Amino acid sequence: MTTSDALYEVRRSNVHGLGVFATRRIAKGTRIVEYLGERVSHKEADRRYESKDENDSHTFLFIVDSRTVIDAGVDGNDARYVNHSCDPNCESVVEGRRVYIESIRVIEPGTELTYDYQIQREDDDPPNIDEVFACRCGFAQCRGTMLWPTQRKPARKKTTPRRKQKRADKTAQRADKATRRTDKAGRRADKAAKRAEGAGKRAERAGQKGGRGRSEARRRTARSKRGGRRR
Repeated sequence: MTTSDALYEVRRSNVHGLGVFATRRIAKGTRIVEYLGERVSHKEADRRYESKDENDSHTFLFIVDSRTVIDAGVDGNDARYVNHSCDPNCESVVEGRRVYIESIRVIEPGTELTYDYQIQREDDDPPNIDEVFACRCGFAQCRGTMLWPTQRKPARKKTTPRRKQKRADKTAQRADKATRRTDKAGRRADKAAKRAEGAGKRAERAGQKGGRGRSEARRRTARSKRGGRRR
């Protein structure tokens, strides 16, 4: 089996800094090189690079799993120089908690080896994170960033907790009932006012009729005193 040293060489790259280039034709599915370096925890990786300039996109860290990160800046090999591309000819493969760079198509001699970094976005990323990790692979459909997902997640809408929502619903229901009771009371008051108004009108009419009756009674009394006819 041909050794990896005969498959590639490291030299200056038009993409970024140093790059890895095929020295002979590489068949599809070839395991080219293992990504080596010191294996540390995520916490230790953060500690090592916490003072790093936020505008520096240079990184040798490779996530193996939720517990382990490979820091190729310590005891690393040539795999750390394989650059990113949005149209890569290689891919990274994690197998048995080890990381390998494998070809995904035939690679001709002199071609630069690349794979998609898919650097994970974080919730606390600065606003210019896409500029910091801008991609310069030159691919016609370049997505413009080494980050993944390609777009920042939309801001999450604040949701009302279930209990608070239930209390809010009950409060709204009670307010609605109170409004309905107020409306009913208003309608009853209107009816009572109308009834009072009707009673007043009836009393007024009754008073007018009573006055006419008394006058007629006086006239009859006066006639009887004058000796009017009796039947």
